[in-house]
Amino acid sequence: QVQLVESGGGLVQPGGSLKLSCAASRIIFSIYAMGWYRQAPGKQRELVAMFTRFTSGDTDYADSVKGRFTISRDNAKNTVYLQMNSLKPEDTAVYYCHTKIERGPMIDDYWGQGTQVTVSS
Repeated sequence: QVQLVESGGGLVQPGGSLKLSCAASRIIFSIYAMGWYRQAPGKQRELVAMFTRFTSGDTDYADSVKGRFTISRDNAKNTVYLQMNSLKPEDTAVYYCHTKIERGPMIDDYWGQGTQVTVSS
C-alpha cells in the first residue's frame, strides 16, 4: 500500500501563487505516472498536470493551466510538486495527487486525500 500526502493548499487572491506538494509514504521504484487532478464543486474530476511516464519525465497539462502551472519532482523523495502561478477564481477546487504504480503486469492506482485551493479576493 502507498499513501500520498498532499500539502500546500489554501486561500489566495487572484493573480497569486501557491505550491502544492505530494509525497509518497515510502520509496517506490516502480512509479509509472504521478501528478495532479482537481475537482470543483458540481464538476467532474479533471487532469491538471501529470508526469505521464515518471522515468522519462514526459508531462501532460490541461490546456487551461498551460503557461501558468508547472509540475516538477524530486525522484529521491518520490515527491511531486505543482507550482501554480497567476491563479484565477476558476482554479478553485480540491486538488488530488494521483499515482500509478507498476506491480508486475498490473498497474495500481492511488489517490491522496485532496487539498483545497481557493482563489478569491
